[in-house]
Order: sequence, then C-alpha cells, then structure tokens
Amino acid sequence: MSSQFGLLKARRFAPFFATQFLGAFNDNLFKNALVVLLTFQTSQWSTLKAEVLANLAAGIFILPFFLFSATAGQLADKYDKARLARWVKVLEMVIMAVAATGFWLHSLAVLLSALFLLGLHSTLFGPVKYAILPQHLGETELVGGNALVEAGTFVAILIGTLAGGLLVGSVAHPAWIAVGGWLVALLGFLTSWRIPTAPAPCPELKVNPNPLTETWRNIGFARQSRTVFLSILGISWFWLYGALYLAQFPAYAKNVLGGNESVVTLLLATFTIGIGAGSLLCERLSGKRIEIGLVPFGSVGLTLFGVDLAFASPAAFAGAAPLGIGALLSQPWAWRVLFDLVMLGVFGGFFIVPLYALVQMRSSPEHRARIIAANNILNALFMVAGALAAAGLLGAGLPIPALFGIAALCNAAVAIYIYGLVPEFMLRFLAWLLIHAAYRLEKKGLEHIPAEGPALLVCNHVSFIDPVIIMGASPRPVRFVMDHRIFKTPLLNYIFRHSRAIPIAPAKEDPAMMERAFAEVAQALADGGLVGIFPEGRITDTGDLYPFRPGITRILEANPVPVVPLALQGLWGSFFSRIDGQAMKTPFRRGFFSKIALVGAPPVAPQDAAPERLQALVSQLRGERR
Repeated sequence: MSSQFGLLKARRFAPFFATQFLGAFNDNLFKNALVVLLTFQTSQWSTLKAEVLANLAAGIFILPFFLFSATAGQLADKYDKARLARWVKVLEMVIMAVAATGFWLHSLAVLLSALFLLGLHSTLFGPVKYAILPQHLGETELVGGNALVEAGTFVAILIGTLAGGLLVGSVAHPAWIAVGGWLVALLGFLTSWRIPTAPAPCPELKVNPNPLTETWRNIGFARQSRTVFLSILGISWFWLYGALYLAQFPAYAKNVLGGNESVVTLLLATFTIGIGAGSLLCERLSGKRIEIGLVPFGSVGLTLFGVDLAFASPAAFAGAAPLGIGALLSQPWAWRVLFDLVMLGVFGGFFIVPLYALVQMRSSPEHRARIIAANNILNALFMVAGALAAAGLLGAGLPIPALFGIAALCNAAVAIYIYGLVPEFMLRFLAWLLIHAAYRLEKKGLEHIPAEGPALLVCNHVSFIDPVIIMGASPRPVRFVMDHRIFKTPLLNYIFRHSRAIPIAPAKEDPAMMERAFAEVAQALADGGLVGIFPEGRITDTGDLYPFRPGITRILEANPVPVVPLALQGLWGSFFSRIDGQAMKTPFRRGFFSKIALVGAPPVAPQDAAPERLQALVSQLRGERR
C-alpha cells in the first residue's frame, strides 16, 4: 500500500484531513441546496429570475475570498493553525444556526448572509489548510499529503453537491438542511480537536486590517520567488480552467448531450474520479518527492483531452425526450466524451498537486500562510474572470464544445508562456520522461545529496545523457560541468543550455573557456548551489573507469564544500553511450526500458576529497554493473 494512504492512519494528518473534508462537504451541501431551492421555488423566495439568483449566490460565496483572504493569511501566520481550525469550526456551527433561522423565517436576506459567512469560513480555513501540511509532513510525504487533500476535496464537493440536491427534495421543511449542516459542522469541530499543534511561525506579527494594502503585500511575498509566483499563477489558471468546465456541465448535459439531471451528476462524478485518480498517482509517478516535471505532463493532457472533448461532443441534440444515464451510454459518442472528462481530471491532478507542494516547500515559513492567502485571492480573481469571459463568449453565440476547445488552446498558450519564463518545469519534464519512459531508474543513497547549501557531485561518465539522468533524479537543480562538444549535442543542447550547464574545454584547446568554467563553478558554489562534474573528463568507450583528473582539487581549493560521490550503473552499451567496436561484438546490447541505477554515498569532507580517493569510492559504488 502506498505510504500516502498510510497518512490516513497518522494523527498528524488524519484529523486534519477529516476536518477539511467535512468543511468542503458542508460548503457544497448548503450552497447547492440553496441554489436548487431558489431554482425550483423561485416565486416563493424572490421576484428575481432563477438564473439571476443562482449567479448572485455564486458571487456572494466567492466575495469573502477577495475581502478577507489577506487577513486570513496573517492570522494563520500569527496563531497556532490547529487552534485556528477549531475556531473556524465553531464559526461554521454558528453559520448553520444562522441558516436555520433564515429557513425558519423564510428570509432570503438571512440565507444569503449565511452563504456569505460560509464563504468567509472557507476563506479563513484556506491558508490553514495548505500552510499546515509542511509543518506536519516530511518532504517525502508532502506530495502524497497534497494528493490526498486534493482528491478528498473534489470527492467532498461531489458528495456535498449531491447531498444538497437530495435534501431539498426529501425534507419536510428546508430548515432541516441547516440542521444537517450543523451536525456536519459539529463532527468537523470534534475532529479538529485531534489536530496536533502547529506553532505560529510569526507570533509577533501585527495584523493589518486593510485588505487592499495587505493583499498587495502578500502578493509581494509571493513574488520574492519567481518560481513560487508563477506556480501560483499556474494554480489559478487551473481553477479558472476547471471552474469553466464545471460551470458548463448542466447546460452541456441538457443542450449538447441531450441528457437529464442524472447526466449532470454523471459528468461531475466522472471528472471528480479523474481528479482523484490523477492526484493519487502523483506520489507513485514522482517517487514521493516534489516532481515539477509532472506539471508540463499535466498541461499536455489538459490541452489534448480538452480539444478532443470539443470534437467528441455531438453537434446538437435531436431527441424527443431527455436521455437518462443508460440511454446516454448507449450512444456511440458518449464513451469518448466520458473518457475525455476522466482524463482531463487525471491530468489536472498531475498538474495541480506538484504546484501546491512546490509553493508550500519553496515559500519562506514565516510568510507561507500569507502566500497561500495571495494564492487564494488570485484563484478567485481568475475564476471570476473565466466566468465572465465564458458568459461573454456564450452570450455571443459560441457553442459550448467550441468554448471547451478555445479554453484548451488557451491552456497550451499559458503553458508555453510559463515554461518559457521558468525553463526548470520543462527541463524536469524532459528528464522525468527520459528516466521513466526510456529506462527504469533505480535510486539508492540519493538522500546524501544535501537538501540545502553548496555541494560538489562527482560521477562516472557512461553516456551522453548522464547529466539528464542525474538532473531528473536529484531533489535539487544541478549545474553540470561538461565537455563543450557534449554541450553542443543536438536536442540535448536545449536541456543543457536552460539548465545553465557549464561548458569546458582543455587548456591546450581553449584556455579562456576553461578559466571561465572554473569561475562559473566557483560562483555557483558560492551561491549555495549544486555543481555536478564528471572527473574522468570523457565518456568511457570500454565501460571502465578512467583516472579522475585534478580539476576537483582546484575547485575545492577555491570552494571547500562537501563532495557527494555518485555512480551510474547499466547505461554503458546503451544507445547513448560511446562504444569501442573492438570491445563489444554487439553494439547497443542494452536497449530502451532496461533497468539502470544511480547510487550515492555519504558526502566526503573537502580536505579528504583527493581525486584518487573519490575514484575509489565511485568505483565501489558502480560495482560490477557498468
């Protein structure tokens, strides 16, 4: 069983997961029950049209995210997050009491006020929800924890939405809806008492009540790291993209697929199952670490299956009566539509989970909750902008399938823009693709690569793709020193340039390039980065380890940093290796999908890192497998 499911048994995660699940469930139970009630009993509550009331309710729920997210972020940085979670659950119970009063008094104003307060409840819990995870989970658990949270949230949304609609039609008086919500809130309050303490990272913080200035300040904290800010923009784009699809499901099911109300539920369930599956797969595909290479992979799927959904949708419904689920599934195009929806969800999970984990990991602890608050504000802004754009396009006569196609193409444009600004995403994707699609990589001892601070990585040189393999396996970016001829290798040159590899040439060939290379290495280590070198100075053409050159000594004299020995096993004799024809009778004896390994050893102190000793260590690591 995957360790991410093991977290559901751990006190440091399970009570929090239950609390957030129940909160998301309750939000959607009440919100959907109210929308259904106002839609089918409009004349009993207001003179406004049902469509206006539905959009008014949606706007009222999301308004607190703009008004109070900045304050919520400050509170989560100033106070213990477990205690805040309990107070938010108390607020939720009070809100349900207000809602019961509104139903009892038959007051639309009171009910909309309760809906606004429920939006406030979600706003206050948002920074707690994501900022608490890095405090209770280790780095190798963060992806799995986020996956469970995302999967759980979407399942809670689905179940809450269904429960809200069912309650409206099954209770004698609508006040029982609020009673049910109050009981869910009480259960959430009880589970919140089991959440372990999560000390405040900034208890001396003075809360700024001005939402405008504090929002701008929080966005400023996010912008301190370009990767974090662009990840937040990516998350916000995903919520725009996903909300756009979800908002069209009722009209799409009725007017395009020709289905009844049960088909709307089918579409929502299919999409939710996909999100859950994609989220839970992230831990396995990423090897229990934050693998941002999955983000471009997710972008590709969101685009391809979004475009295919546009083409798979029938031109128009010409049936005499709405189709139920059984009748819909008998249509030849229905299974393709459902497959596209589930794959949109799967690739959406690949996209969103690593981004959330990346924001949590790379945000400074004292500002983390406020950065999450800035993320929530931008999420809400993007969703509103997407809803307005979709309404404008549909109002101008654009068919819903065409809207899906345009959104998918826009997704491709946004992806190209973001990955152009931060090539690290695409580089990690290419490296991840290579070590998962072309080979089966086994990793041993890579925990010896320091999580922070400078270090020099030394490895045997077996093939042209050695740097890509190490880059994809390392938990941190690595700048490699490599022969300038390998640096210019077609196709691989794109990866090497954007990963800021350092080309080097022998002194007799280009002394100026060699000096520039050593200067860049010194600066990279001084900046606290990882630098990788292949001390043999060449790719082996026999599979044997060549003598290590003295360049290591020069590097360590300028920057005395720890040295981590690494060894690649299983790549020599592959398509990417350099082969001596006399040494091997059959070239490329190791084909694609072969098992390869990258093995690491504990760091060596700089004063003990003589080339001969490092060569002996690497030789031991590589063992008998070349």
